[in-house]
Amino acid sequence: MLRAGRVLSLRLTARGEAQFCSSNPPKPSSSSSSPSQSNSSPRSQAEKQRRRREREEAILSSHHSTAEDEAVKWSEKQEIVYAAQTPPGTKKDTSLLFPSSYCPEYVESSWYQWWEKEGFFRPEQHERLSHRVDQTFALCIPPPNVTGTLHLGHALTVAVEDALVRWRRMQGYRVLWVPGCDHAGIATQTVVERRLLREGGKRRQDLTRKQFLREVWKWKNETGEEIYHQLRRLGASLDWSRACFTMDPGYSRAVTEAFVRLSDSGLIYRSEALVNWSCALESAISDIEVDSMELSGQTMLSVPGYEDKVEFGTMLTFAYPLEGHDGEVAVSTTRPETMLGDVAVAVHPDDPRYQAVHGKQCRHPFTNRLLPIITDSMVDMELGTGAVKVTPAHDHTDFLLSQRHSLPRLTVIGGDGTMAPPCGQWLEGVKRFDARQLIVDALVEKRLFRGKKNHAMTLPVCSRSGDIIEPLLKKQWFVCCEVMAKKAVQAVEDGQLEIIPHYYTKTWKNWLSNISDWCISRQLWWGHQIPAYQVEFFNSTDKQEEQWVWGRSEDEARQRAAVKYGVKPEDITLTQDPDVLDTWFSSGLFPFAMLGWPEQTTDLQRFYPSSILETGSDLIFFWVARMVMLGTELTGQLPFKQVLLHSLVRDKHGRKMSKSLGNVIDPLDVIHGVSLERLQEKVKEGNLDPRERLVAMEAQRKDFPKGIPQCGTDALRFALCSHKIQGEDISLSISQVLSCRHFCNKMWQTLRFTLGVLGDNTTPVGTLEETSALSSLDRWICSRLYSTVAECERAFEAYELHAVTAALYSFWVHSLCDVYMEYVKPVLLQQEGGGVVHSDTEHSVRARQVATSVLYHCVSMSLALLSPFMPFITEELWQRLQPFGPGAAAKTALCLQPYPCSSQLAHWHFPAEERDFLLVQEVIRVARSLRAQCGMTKEKPAMWAVCSPSQAQVLLHFGSAVWTLSRISSLRIYCPTSADQLLTDHSTPPPTGSFIGVVDHTCQLHLHIQSGMNTDKRMLQLSQRRDKLVPKLERILSRAQSADYLTKVPAHVRHQMDTKTSALQQELKTIEDQLKILQQTQPTE
Repeated sequence: MLRAGRVLSLRLTARGEAQFCSSNPPKPSSSSSSPSQSNSSPRSQAEKQRRRREREEAILSSHHSTAEDEAVKWSEKQEIVYAAQTPPGTKKDTSLLFPSSYCPEYVESSWYQWWEKEGFFRPEQHERLSHRVDQTFALCIPPPNVTGTLHLGHALTVAVEDALVRWRRMQGYRVLWVPGCDHAGIATQTVVERRLLREGGKRRQDLTRKQFLREVWKWKNETGEEIYHQLRRLGASLDWSRACFTMDPGYSRAVTEAFVRLSDSGLIYRSEALVNWSCALESAISDIEVDSMELSGQTMLSVPGYEDKVEFGTMLTFAYPLEGHDGEVAVSTTRPETMLGDVAVAVHPDDPRYQAVHGKQCRHPFTNRLLPIITDSMVDMELGTGAVKVTPAHDHTDFLLSQRHSLPRLTVIGGDGTMAPPCGQWLEGVKRFDARQLIVDALVEKRLFRGKKNHAMTLPVCSRSGDIIEPLLKKQWFVCCEVMAKKAVQAVEDGQLEIIPHYYTKTWKNWLSNISDWCISRQLWWGHQIPAYQVEFFNSTDKQEEQWVWGRSEDEARQRAAVKYGVKPEDITLTQDPDVLDTWFSSGLFPFAMLGWPEQTTDLQRFYPSSILETGSDLIFFWVARMVMLGTELTGQLPFKQVLLHSLVRDKHGRKMSKSLGNVIDPLDVIHGVSLERLQEKVKEGNLDPRERLVAMEAQRKDFPKGIPQCGTDALRFALCSHKIQGEDISLSISQVLSCRHFCNKMWQTLRFTLGVLGDNTTPVGTLEETSALSSLDRWICSRLYSTVAECERAFEAYELHAVTAALYSFWVHSLCDVYMEYVKPVLLQQEGGGVVHSDTEHSVRARQVATSVLYHCVSMSLALLSPFMPFITEELWQRLQPFGPGAAAKTALCLQPYPCSSQLAHWHFPAEERDFLLVQEVIRVARSLRAQCGMTKEKPAMWAVCSPSQAQVLLHFGSAVWTLSRISSLRIYCPTSADQLLTDHSTPPPTGSFIGVVDHTCQLHLHIQSGMNTDKRMLQLSQRRDKLVPKLERILSRAQSADYLTKVPAHVRHQMDTKTSALQQELKTIEDQLKILQQTQPTE
């Protein structure tokens, strides 16, 4: 089934001949393109290049911004090793002595092997869950290339997906998360070819195809498990029993079936068209494998296969003599080597310079061909001379012109990058860029050369080989995308498919509405060989056009050919197409091929379509759109219901992490730690440009002068999920991961304290339902836990993982540790002081019992909430905590426990307590500040609170918490305006001459100091505070006095401003009063 002329929509732009064909659908304009797209507008490309140069200069400069680029500061921690004899797959022994500090290596040993061996990650374990629900959650991991190793971008994917998977599993869903690996046709073939050359001095062509494929499989079996090792190290709860490789026999059958079905339905056809061709690889390549290099002018570049650098970024002008007339037509080109393939000269019909030559002909100086002068409105009169040489076999726009004007297409550059026979003996076999100079020299000799000048241009480069892309005319197989693309757009518009974040829906529609057909042929040996066969007939002498059939096997193809052409099967010779399918074609089948399609397997029926597809936003077109199109066409269903796109991970300098920049960080180096020397060795091992190597190594020296510290898996995962993935790109710094390691240590120390309390407790911990808060602070922490669980529920459902991590961190650090544990320590440890030890012994015992149960449930539930993000430390701590809990003996692993839900904590919800405690926290902050300013770090003075009646009620309610956490002996309440007898009976104003701290415009704290305070120091502090507040107040007042303040500023904002103004004015008045008092206390000279 041969079709022509429906492959590509082409255009003429200000780049002249620097237009290159898409072997994939052409990319949209810069306003709707994905971040990785290579042909965005010249201005945006130039801007990207400018920013990149600025970043490189900043790295190389001696001046370094301390705010942004401060190096990671850390010190070596004590290494603690888990030394118990635990055979792989058996449960870790948590009865050993609890180490004094957190060590990732200790915590993360043994757990994963036990989880995997017990089958906790398989959907079959769902039947064993007591809290199971009849719902399914299924997804696949975006299969990484078998050639590579994971970087932090992959780690983000794993962290996000595993958090969602573990959350749903704990909710009782039947969960399937399938691991996989892509065969990566070009990348793998390149790696193995280099290995053959390095180890045996052989090229691929020295082997038969069968021998070479045997070498590839050998390499894959030796190194292919590296990525799976990394995934396990990252804690990914994948079902390894269903691991899928895209060259597995079952998967290969699915690829063949897809090709046959699409061909039968007319959606795959064969046609001749221009493709992105890598001469180094001798293959067409996809757009995602083409990098755009912006050149501002003349640039010398290294090109594979050439000893000397090659010049780019110049435009040459030469003349074609007019045939039968005096005169010439001068044309400009950036690629003179293609002029041997010129078949015409094109001018704009309205260009006054060329009105006299319309319809005339030029004589080619080397081939003697006559070149017609054609007119076409596509020609840009402002570019070059305004006359364009037309080379249809080597330029996109020229190919379109050849269709419009019925011009021949002459290929003058071969697939190996050498000049073809039509060029003549003087050029045949010469490498294309060597031929460039020979042609220029010949033009000079014939006096047809008219000059050369600098020319800004975009140069397409093969990302795999570094070769300059050559557009070549090839017969290839194409997928007709228009109808499938319309269905993909409709699915989103009808709400059947949801894309998150939603702003990508416009991009989705724009791109798919302008899609072109997709070239799926690749001239490789490694991959799925195209199941299409060229048909030849015995005893036939006619020179016929190509005849093709396809089939699931050669026998089936022979039977199809016999029926199609009305001949006997034995009278047919079949030759299978040697090309392989584009890797993106096979990966586009992944959501259903991984489940056994085309067979109607149990997995396919149960887990297809998937619940969600989560991946990087840069793959929305190259992978996501193709999965949607192919899945809908081949299965009749969308492959998934939601698409969640996360941002790209960049380094701390804002550069995209890329092997070509040498700034990729292996997640295992963050987990285990790595020296600067090893980081630098990895850069040297890469194939980087000398300048890129210099930049990469300098960035490492500045960012990691002592290397990368051991942070552990949990800290890395938590740091990655703490970023807003549905927004701008993520600039991850190791210092952020290190701070998450400190959070792990905070959790560790919390458990040490909790276990100490539980170990001394003689009364069993009550169940969650039995535990009722006793004190005001018990009620507050219980309600804070309820609110945290509710926020986790909301944010998880919205895929806002950064909100979940923020809520959990805030609860553990700021509520549980900073407030509640500090408050209950005197109670639980039976210490004197602090105002919380009661003379009533029975009440004291009851208070300790309740506080112990509340602490246990807060910690236990927090560990469950954190488990999807930090699976190792939460499992370790939860296993140690369980023996002290109610009904602990029957529980197995934390990852299979029910995820906490707000409904089970309804009896712990006290919203008024949470609201009121905000005032208490501010009072505690001001009280501590006052004590510090007055040098009273050890004493526990009395304080007065001058406040409103409502504030007084709150402070009385939380009185013991204020005393304990403020470290004061008492807090005396004074309400000057209160009519409440209860508040005024024992209320006396604070002593005159007290030092005052402002809580808000209606609440002040007073601290009376008899003697011993450094008045000079205190006066300096107050003066500095005043100097800071005065300009702030002036700015607010200036804004409030502007003419349009009342009309343009919303009422609620004006109210906030008024409140802030009152508080600032009150604090300034208080400062002035205190300064007067201090001046009076100073001794006179």
